[in-house]
Formats: sequence, structure tokens, C-alpha cells
Amino acid sequence: MPDDGFQYYGKDLEALSFAPRYHHWILYEIAPYLGHAVAEIGAGTGNFTRLLLADGSYHVSAFEPSANMFPVLDQLREDNPQLETAKGFLSDFAESMTQRFDSVIYINVLEHIEDDVGDLRLARGILKPEGRLVIFVPAHQWLYGRLDELVGHCRRYDRNGLRGVVEAAGFRVNSLHWFDIAGIIPWYIVFRLLKRETIPSSVGLYDNLVVPLMSRLEGFVRPPIGKNLLLVAEPAESG
Repeated sequence: MPDDGFQYYGKDLEALSFAPRYHHWILYEIAPYLGHAVAEIGAGTGNFTRLLLADGSYHVSAFEPSANMFPVLDQLREDNPQLETAKGFLSDFAESMTQRFDSVIYINVLEHIEDDVGDLRLARGILKPEGRLVIFVPAHQWLYGRLDELVGHCRRYDRNGLRGVVEAAGFRVNSLHWFDIAGIIPWYIVFRLLKRETIPSSVGLYDNLVVPLMSRLEGFVRPPIGKNLLLVAEPAESG
């Protein structure tokens, strides 16, 4: 198990930017691939976990190693019998959870993990043979700014880079597409040109006004570029 002293404060900053409509959009996109038993890696204080539980369709196992994040996440179990929580990294539990899950999801998490290929190999081991890996990550290293550094992002991904990492871990990619084209310019201005280190209050305005429109448009036509990438994959046949 990880040292109880392990603290992670980047998720505190990210939690400030939690936008309900934006994350409902993510859930809408990934719901067809989740099945019933879902492993959520890096659940933080449980913002996305709450959306999964509110849907009522999932039994969620939420993994979070941080000593300051986990207690908030763990409180959700009191009112949610369909939730299990695990304090630690996936590596602390993977051996005892072989082929247990219908899906393993990394929502704004993989970019924090230094050995992303290694962690995804563990994810492959806890997936059922017909299970799905779902990854949502920030895109474009040229958008990497001070905020990325502060919240502990090791990298941002491009399409080929993310595909290569996933395939190296033993998966076959089913779908990979850009997400949130409208967010690129605001992010570039705020976090690259202005070099902001905190989440602006205008994130709520974007969530209320822009997301409803863009979620519909991108549902009809996939954008040629986006602020994020969304990938769905399945375990490749061995041998």
C-alpha cells in the first residue's frame, strides 16, 4: 500500500474547474462502453464518481491513492451501496482483481501517471476479456502551461502518441477522436499567453453557454481537432 503521507493537491485545483454539463457530456459519450462493473482510476474526491452513481446503472470501484483526497471519496460509500473505494494505486490491487471489470476508465488521469504504459498493462489485467478501456486526456503539448505543471500533468497527448501508448499496453483501439474544439482558443489564451495559474471563474459561463451547443454539434460531426482526446479500446488477443 502507498505511504499514508502521500498527498496530492493538484486535484484540488482541478476540482475547482469541475463543470457539470461538461462532465455529463463525457459520461454521455462513454456510457455505451461501460457495462456494469466499472473501475475508476484516480477518482480524486469523487466528482465524476457521483455522476456514475447518480446514473444508477453501475457498480463502481473507485481507486485513489492520495491521503487528502481519499477520505472525501470514501464518504460517498455511506449512501451508495453500489460503490467500493480503494485507497492506493492500481498496482496495489491489480493482482487480486484479475478480469473483474467490464470497463476501466481514466478521466483526466493518465496524463498524471509517469509510467502510463505500465499502468495500462495493469488495467488490461483487471478487465474481462470483452471489457473496455476508456481514456479521456488533455491534448496537444503546445497547450501545456503552468497550470498543467501545477496540477501534476506529466504530458498532454496527441493522437498518435495516445494510440501508441495504448497499443503498447496490449490493447486494440476501437475509437479515438478529438473532443471540445471550442475550448482550444480560450485555453491557449488563458494558460499559455496570459500564463494563468488558477482556474478562471468564467469556466461556469463556458459550461452553461458553450457546452450545450458544442456537445450537440460534436455529436453529429467529429471535430478535426480538440482540446482533449477520447479513446475506447479493448484487450488485444494474446499471441
